[in-house]
Amino acid sequence: MNKNLIKLLIVIIAALAGLALLIFALKNIKVDDFHPAAVIFVIDSSASNQQKLDEQKDFVAQACKRLDPEDHVKIIRVSEDAYLIYEGSALSSRNIRKSLDAFTQYDEKEWGTAYGEGVNKAVLYSQTMFEEGYNPAIIVVGDLENEGKQDKQINWDNLPKQLKLLKAEVPNLAMMFVYAHPQKLDMVKTKLTPVLGESNLIVSTEENLDKSLSRFLKAIER
Repeated sequence: MNKNLIKLLIVIIAALAGLALLIFALKNIKVDDFHPAAVIFVIDSSASNQQKLDEQKDFVAQACKRLDPEDHVKIIRVSEDAYLIYEGSALSSRNIRKSLDAFTQYDEKEWGTAYGEGVNKAVLYSQTMFEEGYNPAIIVVGDLENEGKQDKQINWDNLPKQLKLLKAEVPNLAMMFVYAHPQKLDMVKTKLTPVLGESNLIVSTEENLDKSLSRFLKAIER
């Protein structure tokens, strides 16, 4: 066997070995399974929450900026009633701010906090957004004070059951409650941790918002 043939065989064997290694490497590469998030904010614009409202609007805007361009945002305004004031891209900062400023102004004709209606809407939107291919999450922004009609408040005995049913469809459901008094937040943890777990239920006073927001973003894989 001449030297040229031997060299050719060596080159062919080396090429085949390299090709086999490349195929093995490609088979073992894990491609990130990206799913867009749908973050649903429930923000309190009632009389009792007006003092902190500007700061809370800044928090909502900041949280949106840290989401992905493909993520979707819905904002539900809560006072005497609860209704949607924004839906669209998480990075449409100007439109988000305009909606917050326009629809969270204090109205002396309204009295009450329809947190229950707001959270119910957020749960409904979470289900529909999951069906559209999004990973939903809910952030409740406000003092959680009960004011006004009782039937519009959060039923803390019923909410865990609602979330348990939703979580059966949406296993990675995450929730965050911010700006309420520690006593209120402790009650939230007691009621909802058995359903959502420690990592997917984040509560925070205003003093610890940065770290808490980072925990929430980690929970939704952002």
